[in-house]
Amino acid sequence: MVIFVSTSFHANGLKLRPRLGRIRRSRILEQKDSNHGFETFFYNQTIDHFSYGPESYQTFPQRYVINSKFWGGGNSPILAFLGAEAPIDDNIQPSGFTYENAHQFKALIVILEHRYYGKSVPFGSRKAALKNARHRGYFNSAQALADYASILLHIKDKYNATHAPVIAIGASYGGELATWFRLKYPHVVIGSLASSAPILYYGDITPWTTYHSVVSKDFRDTSEECFQTIKKSWSEIDNIASKPDGLAILSKKFKTCTPLKNTTELKDGLDTVYSEAAQYDSPSNIPVKRICNAIENAPNCGDDILCKIAAGVVEAYLLEYDGNNSRCYINEDRTGDESDEGWEWQSCSEMVVPMGKDKNSMYQPEPWNLTKYIKDCKEQYGVSPRPSWVLTYYGGHDIKLILRRSTSNIIFSNGMRDPFSRGGVLENISDSIIALSTKHGSHCLDLDEAKKSDPDWLVQQRKTEVKIMQGWITQYYDDFKAINK
Repeated sequence: MVIFVSTSFHANGLKLRPRLGRIRRSRILEQKDSNHGFETFFYNQTIDHFSYGPESYQTFPQRYVINSKFWGGGNSPILAFLGAEAPIDDNIQPSGFTYENAHQFKALIVILEHRYYGKSVPFGSRKAALKNARHRGYFNSAQALADYASILLHIKDKYNATHAPVIAIGASYGGELATWFRLKYPHVVIGSLASSAPILYYGDITPWTTYHSVVSKDFRDTSEECFQTIKKSWSEIDNIASKPDGLAILSKKFKTCTPLKNTTELKDGLDTVYSEAAQYDSPSNIPVKRICNAIENAPNCGDDILCKIAAGVVEAYLLEYDGNNSRCYINEDRTGDESDEGWEWQSCSEMVVPMGKDKNSMYQPEPWNLTKYIKDCKEQYGVSPRPSWVLTYYGGHDIKLILRRSTSNIIFSNGMRDPFSRGGVLENISDSIIALSTKHGSHCLDLDEAKKSDPDWLVQQRKTEVKIMQGWITQYYDDFKAINK
């Protein structure tokens, strides 16, 4: 089966942050024909864990997947991969960090689907649920964490594994959930591996310029010529657009799927191309370098800046679509993507990340405007975002002091080529709250399938993560024995 996933910066007039997901959004993912031991189950989940009105007791079927191939039985460990803003189908395959290391722990693998995604949709259908203001209100991270706690306790009971240590693993938004899960439900999980989890990208903790500054740095570090060409391209777009039939000229030059309605449509499309390339700039496919090479070596362009930029766009699409040349670019129809729809709501309710561009980046200045953001979200959904709620409910300020005093056993892994990394925890907080940062790493790279071509630093990062997790489990068993003498 082929699954198309995409990134959306601009939907229904809303300028939202990039989706976080572990997998590059516009890549075509080939699903495995065999389930390789994965079994699908549905848990009768409560719609509202935090109130006691009649509707709160309604339930919906929430999907989770189990693989017991490596499980040692009894109170052997459980590795729980927390689903994020996408169906869990993308994670049900014999690859990736969780599956490849389960044998070392003799662990039961559990993959949990986030409510309102995939097949875990309450109120009949996602479309109906998202249209209903009251039903949308149950779509948030706190409810999702409570879901995960309920399912994991159910699984432990079902498998007679009451005292099995559980480690939560999450990528990107899922990494944030893994962090918060350890904070809110320490009786359910003994530790968390949070890959590329930007828990400090909220409120005033991380400057709103950061994301696009890192994108710009990635391109500039790769090629000064490429950086400067992109920086000059925005005014050239405006210059051509100001001419008679300017938008038609731009549509033809960039081979857009539909005629451009304005320059914002084109600029947002280019922003997505560059941001995705930087965010997922792994050493195996080096998208930033490939795009820059295409820009610098574009044939028959001469001094035509936009001709060079268009060549970079083509290369980006060739990379993302596994070498299959797309017939059109930039504004292809991606309607109906459930992850885009769901993330739009989440970004307009609690996941409010200040994000803009300043003159020092390779973009035209576009300051963060919270007033406009709130206005746009309110027009779309009828309710205002809560920009400070994540920090109120989960914390974030004085993170070193708070986490040192309140929790233990968290690995924060980040690749510094990832623009979201600067909103992550980048320094050790205690002996058991560890930051593993890699200079050339990208978004959630450590949780990807291991390859023979992986550089030594990536191989070592994964080995370190496994060693730390093994230490948690050993300590858990020692504590359990000491308490139950």
